[in-house]
Amino acid sequence: MSRAARTTILDARAMSRALQRMAVEILELAHGTDGLVLIGIQRRGVELAARLAKLIEKDEGVTVPRGALDITLYRDDLETVGPKPVIGPTHLPGDLTGRHAVIVDDVLYTGRTVRAALDELADFGRPRHISLCVLVDRGGRELPIQPDIVGKQVKVGPGERVEVLVEELDGQDAVTLVQGGGAVGVGGSP
Repeated sequence: MSRAARTTILDARAMSRALQRMAVEILELAHGTDGLVLIGIQRRGVELAARLAKLIEKDEGVTVPRGALDITLYRDDLETVGPKPVIGPTHLPGDLTGRHAVIVDDVLYTGRTVRAALDELADFGRPRHISLCVLVDRGGRELPIQPDIVGKQVKVGPGERVEVLVEELDGQDAVTLVQGGGAVGVGGSP
């Protein structure tokens, strides 16, 4: 079995700079922190949302509420996940009604994950505004969903996938483009 070829798109320093820029853009988009809540999509979106919240808190001196969504049961392709999908926790900091919710994810691809996140968010109130913040936009949309804030746009060809690694889960920070290596995996699922 051959090993998949990898190209580094963002190393740890570049990823840190992208997150710093994204935190500033979130503040600009939300016009400050009033009513702001960051919601990470399980798995790596949760870690990215926590980092963005910490960057905003450091600059603004206020605590930014954050939450986590596991969209597994809201997917329109649940049958492809397998017979026993692993479900992570969903927790939100109270009712979202009237708040500015920023959905944070690692990679935006087809848009189906974001559609599922929007469906799940509807169960927790009606936010005044919902924005989408992604570390990597790899194109290839199947749904009319576009991010408001992007860390890095990447052109991804056939047989390639984007892999996002975060220190908290993977022991390092990096974004790589993986050529070959089989099915879509970490950070590249629809």
